[in-house]
Amino acid sequence: MASLGPWVPDSPDCPVGIAVSGGGDSLCLAWLATYWRKNLLAFIVDHGLRPESAAEATLTQERLRALGIPSQRVTLSHLKKGPGIAERARTARYAALVQMCRDHGCVDLLLGHQADDQAETVAMRQRAKSGARGLAGMAWVTALPDVRLVRPLLGVSRVALRNTLLQNRVEWVDDPSNEDRSSERVRVRQAFRLEPTAQLDAWLTGARAGIARMQQEQDYAQHLLDQGQTLTEFGWACLGADLTTASEQVRDLLRAVGGQGYLPSSDRVRALCRSEMERTLAGVQLTRYQQHWFLLREAAAQESFVSVADGVVWDRRFVVSVPSTVQVEGLSLGAAGLGVPRAARRGWPARFCATLPALWYNGKRVAVPHLGLWDMQHLKQITITFRPPTPLCGGSLYGAEAGRI
Repeated sequence: MASLGPWVPDSPDCPVGIAVSGGGDSLCLAWLATYWRKNLLAFIVDHGLRPESAAEATLTQERLRALGIPSQRVTLSHLKKGPGIAERARTARYAALVQMCRDHGCVDLLLGHQADDQAETVAMRQRAKSGARGLAGMAWVTALPDVRLVRPLLGVSRVALRNTLLQNRVEWVDDPSNEDRSSERVRVRQAFRLEPTAQLDAWLTGARAGIARMQQEQDYAQHLLDQGQTLTEFGWACLGADLTTASEQVRDLLRAVGGQGYLPSSDRVRALCRSEMERTLAGVQLTRYQQHWFLLREAAAQESFVSVADGVVWDRRFVVSVPSTVQVEGLSLGAAGLGVPRAARRGWPARFCATLPALWYNGKRVAVPHLGLWDMQHLKQITITFRPPTPLCGGSLYGAEAGRI
């Protein structure tokens, strides 16, 4: 665990969160964590997709209580079975887990992914002809804007974890969907049972690709600085004067400016850069201003208004911080839109400033914090920070040096 730090002090004010489904992997992670720290908090997400899921969540809470681990539970009521349910459930689960971390002061969240999961992920990406970055698989540590996702078990097999539970008389829940052959992951898992050396090869491929990815990200960060390509606090990106050699960097900047979790297609980004024309892609507008290319959030793709509250995220990119002393009833957050006074725009074009977050009250724009525009002075205590959901580069730990299989 030390190699996956730094960690906050072991304190009840800042417990380490653990995502626990009730299965063998996450429950073993919870059991192991009790030998590492005193202050832990388990989070259980019930997707509500199976009739027995609520009873399993209750049983998991009882088992965690027996281990001396308090738990919090949330049920997702909006998920419906159908196309893409696995991805939709995953997205909703992570959103719920991160929100629970925020609510309970957890800056670290432990996840139970293990070596078999990693090998399966790498094998699926090999089949999909993924590039070198994708072959790195899951990161041991992923740094989100306000929570670190930590996977301490990526070097430990599924069998070892279950044997540990059996030896210590800890029971777990088996999800029947883990044997559903309609899932590509299940088919890969079953193929590995027949060819275990292929599983080890996939894991080692991921480890080597992970080490290479971290070096590439370090080189890339330096390249951004050298080329004058910057991601600004306004949620815009400056690409410099030349797009012809910048397509890989533009992918990452597009993802950040658009507030997306995944990179856009390499082919589409290359076509965008070659065209050297003002166009939109992945919710982002490529535009030219004063001999430089910029990426702006596409106005039509921005989120609608949300009520202002501490911790609210708008447009997947801007996080609101509100002191408890500030009254925010009736206050909403949305795009500034056109009409920001020229004198307040600091020389930026109106279309740039239109994408900035603004505070609105009774249908009137009362503040654009990034421009220092405040019609209601008591709102100055509110801060709105640009935090894209995925770091631009770096911030994650990959590779075999973080653990051993």
